[in-house]
Amino acid sequence: MFRHFPVEFVYQFFALIFAVILVHGAYVSVVRPNAEAELAEQRALVAQQPDAEVPASIYVMLKDYEQEACFVLMLWAMAILGYKWVVVLRERGLLENDLLPLTEGIKILPEDARRYAKPLESLKPALRNLLLPRAVFQTLTRFETTHSVQDAATATSSLCENEGERLDSELAQIRYIAWAIPSIGFIGTVRGIGNALGLAHRAVQGDITGVTQNLGTAFNSTLVALLLSIVLMFLVHQLQLAQERLVLDTESYVNDRLTRHLRTS
Repeated sequence: MFRHFPVEFVYQFFALIFAVILVHGAYVSVVRPNAEAELAEQRALVAQQPDAEVPASIYVMLKDYEQEACFVLMLWAMAILGYKWVVVLRERGLLENDLLPLTEGIKILPEDARRYAKPLESLKPALRNLLLPRAVFQTLTRFETTHSVQDAATATSSLCENEGERLDSELAQIRYIAWAIPSIGFIGTVRGIGNALGLAHRAVQGDITGVTQNLGTAFNSTLVALLLSIVLMFLVHQLQLAQERLVLDTESYVNDRLTRHLRTS
């Protein structure tokens, strides 16, 4: 049953589980114990010196559940980005090879197209399904069928355009994660402000500890979420740029290495 699931889906599923385990383990063993210790020291310091300046703590900034959820999503998105980067690098590796060795001056007639396409059919499925072999194979088969260089070039352009749209659509999940991270941060902001307002009566009586802690939750969750979102969106745009360059370079490769050798007579 599991063989019907795409490899990428299985990878993303286990990457999410790994991200949850890793981040939650770090929070349980490191972040929250240190944050509680820091808060206890701060309360003791304020009790002794009410006008003392409380130092900022990275553990206190990261201790809440919203920040934990943001880091889980960030790590999951990084795993997905890493998978897609490996695919792009693998595709680019083929552009460095002479997939279709043609010396200068060789002319390919329609009746010769099948002979040049046959080695592509013998490639392993993992290689045959990459963009460059598909583009070369489709160009040759279209040329064999239509006996038209223009139709063969159009087939290459259409395939590369469709591939670009497919790659862009596959980034939708990462874009959703990049949107969800600041949204979770805003949830933490609303929760913190709501809890602070619930303790307003204590602040009126002079105890502002609970109000300040909840306001800290509100602002810290937004700060962490926005910082993670900025980093993630930068990486997404870099991946998108690499994918667009891959598609354009593949089309140029086919035109320079194959299409200019096609002749109808």
